[in-house]
Amino acid sequence: MTLYYEAHGHGPAVVLVHGWGQHGGIWTDVARELAAHARVIVPDLPGHGRSRNFLPREFTAEILAGEVQRVLPGPAIWVGWSLGGFVALAAAQEFPHAVAKLVLVGATPKYVQGDGWPHGMPVSVLEQFARNLEQDYVGTLTRFLSLQVAAGEERAVLRRMREEMFRYGEPPTTALHAGLRLLKEDDRRAALRGIAQPALVIHGERDRIAPPGAARFLAEHLPSARLEMIPGAGHAPFLSHPAEFLEALKGFIHA
Repeated sequence: MTLYYEAHGHGPAVVLVHGWGQHGGIWTDVARELAAHARVIVPDLPGHGRSRNFLPREFTAEILAGEVQRVLPGPAIWVGWSLGGFVALAAAQEFPHAVAKLVLVGATPKYVQGDGWPHGMPVSVLEQFARNLEQDYVGTLTRFLSLQVAAGEERAVLRRMREEMFRYGEPPTTALHAGLRLLKEDDRRAALRGIAQPALVIHGERDRIAPPGAARFLAEHLPSARLEMIPGAGHAPFLSHPAEFLEALKGFIHA
């Protein structure tokens, strides 16, 4: 089995990497907009969506990045959201020849608090999610999605995220647990200074999964980065504030 992906349009290559529990379909509206002037590649990460039966021997950001890199036609602009941000950062570090530019959306170099790092969730939150998956699978995933929506954002955003998460059946618990371990254990802060590609950090100012301080840290420690903070947005600004998101993304891609 190989990684499932879709490709649309013509122009500079742009790869859109989704977050935990989701699949490439979450990018449908963004991919449609970009495909007018770019070659857009949208993979389902191993264990997710239409790659649900494809699980690598290990579930690390480097291995996930390697699987995505294999389906690309050449160097691409990597757009990584949430867990996909870890994958994009790993790609920039491990396969610099494959990353022309880097866009990090709702991303962070470290998801949990600790080691002088206040810009994350308490580790107990992710541990509780992992335990609850076995007892209340759908309820646990729904609660995780609700954290991604900021107060004041339309309920349609949460509904869209839930519809996409379950579009191809329930995500396998094996992949979900592996993803939670990755979010809990990975720390990419030390690697940021070595990532030379131009980078854009797009973040919601009301993000509860990756607090805004994490975005500021990324923008300050990546050598060639700038920050685009979207007022009022939560963890998925491309869904809640599509006009602002696309304006920033398109400007960076075609700069």
